[in-house]
Amino acid sequence: MASQSPLDDLKTALSSVARAVTRDAEVEVGFTADAPVQIGKAIKVPTPSRTLPRDQVAEARGFADGYALRMKHHSEKVHNAARPSEPLAAAAFDAMERARVEALGARNMAGMRANLSASLAMRMRSDPISRAQAKEDVPVSSALELMLREALTGDQAPQGTETGLSLVREWITKDAGGDLTALAMLIDDQAAFAETAKLALRHLDLIVSDEPMEQGSEDTGEEDQTEADESQEEQESEDGGSGESQVDARAEMAGDQSDDGESDPDAQEMEADGEPEMGGEGDEGMLPVRPNRLPTDVPDFNYIRFTEKHDEIIAATELCDADELTRLRAYLDQQMTHLQGAVTKLANRLQRRLMAQQNRAWDFDQEEGQLDAARLARVVVSPGSSLSYKVERDTDFRDTVVTLLIDNSGSMRGRPISIAAISADILARTLERCGVKTEILGFTTRTWKGGQSREDWLAAGHPAHPGRLNDLRHIIYKPADEPYRRARKSLGLMMREGLLKENIDGEALMWAHHRIVGRPEERRILMVISDGAPVDDSTLSVNHGAYLDQHLRQVIEWIENRSPVELCAIGIGHDVTRYYSRAVTIMDAEQLGGTMVEQLAGLFDID
Repeated sequence: MASQSPLDDLKTALSSVARAVTRDAEVEVGFTADAPVQIGKAIKVPTPSRTLPRDQVAEARGFADGYALRMKHHSEKVHNAARPSEPLAAAAFDAMERARVEALGARNMAGMRANLSASLAMRMRSDPISRAQAKEDVPVSSALELMLREALTGDQAPQGTETGLSLVREWITKDAGGDLTALAMLIDDQAAFAETAKLALRHLDLIVSDEPMEQGSEDTGEEDQTEADESQEEQESEDGGSGESQVDARAEMAGDQSDDGESDPDAQEMEADGEPEMGGEGDEGMLPVRPNRLPTDVPDFNYIRFTEKHDEIIAATELCDADELTRLRAYLDQQMTHLQGAVTKLANRLQRRLMAQQNRAWDFDQEEGQLDAARLARVVVSPGSSLSYKVERDTDFRDTVVTLLIDNSGSMRGRPISIAAISADILARTLERCGVKTEILGFTTRTWKGGQSREDWLAAGHPAHPGRLNDLRHIIYKPADEPYRRARKSLGLMMREGLLKENIDGEALMWAHHRIVGRPEERRILMVISDGAPVDDSTLSVNHGAYLDQHLRQVIEWIENRSPVELCAIGIGHDVTRYYSRAVTIMDAEQLGGTMVEQLAGLFDID
């Protein structure tokens, strides 16, 4: 029997390594002149020349190692369930998963790390990113894979890709840099990694459809959302809001249709009388885009609370006696001395903005007034008819409630919490003058380092992955129905030194959201004042480092896309735009007036 050739020896060695990695004796590695591929338990890698050059051997080893790692650490079922439908997003999603799988091998085995780098360099030599001269020439999937690889392993991008990567690096870092950091914490959990990867793709606008973060959404829900969105666009273009009656809305629609060339007087009269044009739609087509009810599809985001029995929701007046509240309020008033004039100016500017958004409603079939274009056909058919005019009537702007949710964490101590308290005071007084109800809430924890929740966890034998492990404290400074004059003392509690502890933002945001969504007002706005990311040492010490951050992003994503509540944020000294799509940052209280006007006005403005 002839001895094996060096090429055969290499194939045997590659197969042995692949079997060791996968722990599957049936895995076989072979060579191919075509593109490398893995089909079942068969791995095909590029064939090196007979002299076995070092670089070609490394490339073959890299592809073999990569496929073996994929067989061990990758679940096709999990991957396919989370994979987006958009082609560009799907390609990027696949590339990010490949980076995850290969990073699992690179982090523990130096030899495998070098092999994987060699195979990556080979792939990138034929990739368009190596030839890109403009941003649009760079494949986003390749750029994301390289940047994610940097975040996961610390390895630099292969030579020749630097120019192409530099064209998109700033954009990716700005829109999804926080997501890439979070992904580095989720490398061992494919499902969590996949959801955060999709979140990054959304932030990069690669996922344009409004896909749910969780599985199980029904087609009917998506159709209803689409119809609602169209209904909102029609109403906003015609009347600037959803406060009109259905009769008026349909009558206005009839006028628009007449302008477009519709001339059937009978059909126009039916529309003006409030009958739907298409019987098949029923009343569903007239539903507002943001109904006054809590969505029924609130997901759990795979977020665990070890125990909730030590959490508390408490009024500010119960945390402090009346005398101390009076003293703290006096201190807050001192801080606000130079901002008294801003309150009046802010109220006046907001009031003008709000009143400018009055809904337009019409009385039709009048004997005098403005000529109704929808009735021109009637004039032709019946010249003697005098009921061809419409008269505009005044209506108030839509009922609105605003909730201000304030971060009461230890990192807010000092100037930030003073700015937040001043913000709350100005906002409450201003919106009350405008006839808008305002609720002011705060969130922190009852103690440092876990409190009774952690003690319960230790007593239970400290089970793995307990989830949130601290005692929450959610504070009600001012209920929406309480006038400002009664709640002004309570706002001084934020100046209390011992109040500020840890911050678990995701749960606080859901709590504030559930409170405001149950309000009877037609318009609901939730404004968050914070100084950055959620932090709780007890929780993060026993879960992955991005546990609270990931939950916050998921909650924000859901509220912004699925909830009737409109969400915005003001960051104090820290940029919060990596979390909230509608956010600004301020550095000092002097900026409050203009900043809050623009934020609120942007929400009240109707395009």
